[in-house]
Order: sequence, then structure tokens, then C-alpha cells
Amino acid sequence: MTALDTLAVARRLEQAGMDRRQAEAVAEAAGEAAEANRADLVTKADLKSEIAALEARLTWRMAGIVLAQGALVVALLKLDP
Repeated sequence: MTALDTLAVARRLEQAGMDRRQAEAVAEAAGEAAEANRADLVTKADLKSEIAALEARLTWRMAGIVLAQGALVVALLKLDP
């Protein structure tokens, strides 16, 4: 995502008939809003690292479940006469 060209926005608003000071104020406000929203964006790298962390946690949980099931089977086999 590229930065908002506030000068171009102000010129465009001025060409559309808006007062210069108003056009500059609106363009500046739009630029600030765009910048504030940019901080909330998630990158592809962020998603990949989060998915990798979740995958690792899931792998360890599944390994624990498999070991617990194996231990349960062994215990049940030892109880069977």
C-alpha cells in the first residue's frame, strides 16, 4: 500500500471547486486517516509466522494425545488377564 499523495488530493479538490484551505484540510485529514489505518494492516509475513507458530503448537498437542493414547492402551492391556 502506498502513501496517500495529499498534495494531489488537495489539487484535485481545488480543481473541483473547493476552497484551497478546505481542500488542503480535507487532504491532510484523509492522509492522517490512511496512515492510522495502515498501522492495523497485517502483512503476509505476519500471517506466515503466526500460522507456523500455531502449527507447531498443534503438532506438539497431537504428539501428546498420541502418547497418552498409547499409554492408555498399554495400561488396558496389562489389566486384561
